[in-house]
Amino acid sequence: MKYQLYERTTNYYETDQMAIIHHSNYIRYMEEARIDYLNQMGLPYKYIEEQGILIPVLSVSCEYRSSVRFGDTISVYVSTVRFNGIKLDLSYEIRDKKSNELRALGTSSHCFLDKSFHPIYLKKMYPDLYADLMKSLPQPDNDQTP
Repeated sequence: MKYQLYERTTNYYETDQMAIIHHSNYIRYMEEARIDYLNQMGLPYKYIEEQGILIPVLSVSCEYRSSVRFGDTISVYVSTVRFNGIKLDLSYEIRDKKSNELRALGTSSHCFLDKSFHPIYLKKMYPDLYADLMKSLPQPDNDQTP
């Protein structure tokens, strides 16, 4: 599977009463990684929105494996699982940068809407954007496992 890497260091305000990163922040890490993923493809979120395209979250899931703590640097590996021009599904692996220990696995599902909240078929309405997103699909000879 083709992955894109996003890294960040955790903050004190993200911790909970047990001195570990609160579970809700993992979803934020996935969102940050998704925005960075699009940026690295040359598709800044701001540019996409300026085209009149909205990308709402349809679903999100996170399976927690081990705790992230204040000050840890995490590596979030993002990959496109499926893209059909209307819907985009991504997967995430959150790992400790130093040890490479798996901290969490996640997925998110999105669709493309116009500003009236009607579905958009990117291949027809935004062919350049569609082509750029198609490049994010896994290629058999480009395997990059974390």
